Amino acid sequence: MSRTLLPNSSSLLSKRHLIIGPRKSRRQPMLRVALIHYPSTSCCLSTAATPFTPLPKLGKKWSEYQGLNYWKGLLDPIDDTLRAVILRYGQFVDAAYDSFDFDPSSPAYGTCKFTRGSLLSGRGFTGYRVTKFLHATCGLHLPRWASARSTWIGYVAVCQDKDEIDRLGRRDVVIALRGTATWMEWLENLRATLTCLDDCGAGDDARPMVESGFLSMYTSGTATCPSLQSTVKAEVARIMRTYGGHGEAPLSFTVAGHSLGAALATLAAHDINSTFADAPMVTVMSFGGPRVGNRSFRRRLERGGTRILRIVNSDDFITKVPGFVVDNNNNNNNNNNNNNNHKNSTAGEFPMWVKKRVEHTPWGYDEVGKELQLRSGESPYIFKRDVATCHELSTYLHLVDGLASSTCPLRATARKMFNNDFWCGKVGIF
Repeated sequence: MSRTLLPNSSSLLSKRHLIIGPRKSRRQPMLRVALIHYPSTSCCLSTAATPFTPLPKLGKKWSEYQGLNYWKGLLDPIDDTLRAVILRYGQFVDAAYDSFDFDPSSPAYGTCKFTRGSLLSGRGFTGYRVTKFLHATCGLHLPRWASARSTWIGYVAVCQDKDEIDRLGRRDVVIALRGTATWMEWLENLRATLTCLDDCGAGDDARPMVESGFLSMYTSGTATCPSLQSTVKAEVARIMRTYGGHGEAPLSFTVAGHSLGAALATLAAHDINSTFADAPMVTVMSFGGPRVGNRSFRRRLERGGTRILRIVNSDDFITKVPGFVVDNNNNNNNNNNNNNNHKNSTAGEFPMWVKKRVEHTPWGYDEVGKELQLRSGESPYIFKRDVATCHELSTYLHLVDGLASSTCPLRATARKMFNNDFWCGKVGIF
């Protein structure tokens, strides 16, 4: 079903809702996102200017909120400071969506609409400077008319302000990645079978494997555009050389992403920890991320010390694909009981011999990290229950803002108003 795109989203009324639908241009098919009018009775979230609570002073406790103890005692009920931390990184991801040129008729399609100096301007990220733009490339063998093209997918930002560094307790480095935006990225998403993460023998049952399309997007490059993998590693190395000296403030890397960006964030965090023996703390903030790899990949992440906070809407279909989990009981012992109750888990449904056989197939995935479970069905402000709404970044941020505990999914004081500049709603399915 096709949808008519509005020419200028800035002319919309304050009550809006996101839909998705295929649109065909003269040159190639394209999945488009459109903002359209809905009556107030069906509006998902309105967009008046209501800023979130600013991040308080973290000081020496910063590592706890970055997952040093795997967020023990901070998730249920959710700690208010951790809530502010999660929302802060969600805003960084939202900035990546806002900065991407989605218009295929534009000469700048697939690039960033802003310069590095202006991307975060006016967004409240005090003291952060964008140091690197990131691009991803489709690695599929395509016809000549559809040759691989690299598109802008995110950025690296480093906290430079001394007062902000003192408030945060360290020099914060953010790697922010958007979700799917082009039809070539969609093609990669559909390559859902597992493939070896690195060289391994055919008979190695313990080999770490990840989703083929995600790995292709992460490792593919062109003659003029290096891969996302090589760009991230080079920038991390430069930052560590610049700010890792004696007398410098502690350094941390937070890789935040939504949907496809969450999967790529997991791969990037693994790469940082496995490449740099002296890497500082690396944390992943995953919003609505799909499954990434198998059990061996999860175990490698744990051994490497990568902290992953997987923020999951239980009504979001995307978090339940690709593949399936045959046994979720062996997840990181630091995870809370939400993991065992999560709908993704199918533990206990299969005999042991079935689990053993399926575990090493191209469809045997496993969940990674620590889970913070949300439920969009509990919010009185979300009237639509379609796949797009449940997966929108704005839905996730609304639910995090309102979350109290597992027994109280939405507190009475939850805000339904989002800032016009930040909370326009980003789908990026996968």
